[in-house]
Amino acid sequence: MSDLTPELLALSARADDVLARALPDESQPPVELHRAMRYAVLGGGKRLRPLLVYAAGLAFGAPFGRLDSSASAVEIIHAYSLVHDDLPAMDDDDLRRGRPTCHVAFGEAMAILAGDALQALAFEVLANDAALAVDPVVHLAMLRTLATACGSHGMAGGQAFDLAAVGKTLSADELERMHVHKTGALIRASVRLGALAAGCNDERILAALETYGHSIGLAFQIRDDLLDIEADTSQLGKTAGKDVAANKPTYPAILGVEASRAELATLTARALDAIAGLDAHADRLRDLARFVAIRSN
Repeated sequence: MSDLTPELLALSARADDVLARALPDESQPPVELHRAMRYAVLGGGKRLRPLLVYAAGLAFGAPFGRLDSSASAVEIIHAYSLVHDDLPAMDDDDLRRGRPTCHVAFGEAMAILAGDALQALAFEVLANDAALAVDPVVHLAMLRTLATACGSHGMAGGQAFDLAAVGKTLSADELERMHVHKTGALIRASVRLGALAAGCNDERILAALETYGHSIGLAFQIRDDLLDIEADTSQLGKTAGKDVAANKPTYPAILGVEASRAELATLTARALDAIAGLDAHADRLRDLARFVAIRSN
């Protein structure tokens, strides 16, 4: 049974449809590369990042036609990051979403190329959106938002912090810095992209959404760390206990399990408080904050 509400499940299904259309057909050459790209993106997943785009955009009255490209772009970026994160030179994982990882299924070289091509495709999808092109200033701001979330001051930087931290004892602040970049940057970008697509330019609201995204980004990671030690491989769809085995710094290892649970509750409350001033149209954002805190995989 899913932890998502029926409405969010419907939005997740929409994201799947949009992604299937955005990806190259696997009958087109180079066939193996296109097969690997579709395998990496369409093999399941929570679709949290597209859901955040939709939830933020719908909160401010955006039609779906202005949200679909951002929703697919952030998930394509996320999928590329997982393909590269699973590689032998990175986390060296054999299982993702209950299936062999991309490099196991297609070979290491093809997995690297699939990740490269997916990153480029995400920007192509967002740049080609005719619904956004009517407002070039906003369109450019959205492209910049996605780029910043991916680079050395965002997700890639967080991955670098992660690799450098293996076997080391980090402070709580150092651990937070790592995850603000690695996990949090794309989550914050997803919320901002939805708001920008809706035409929201109120800096107070955008700052509140930044706080919301920051809080659920860290909450997501804490829940991930707790699941790594409490759930089994079949439940997670990836190798349980991998972080402990790899001697990677985690919230339970640094704060302890109970303190991690308390911090998760604090961050969830902070996220909800940040958007307390928004009306009922923002309830999807509230539901996603709660989902992040209780998800089972």
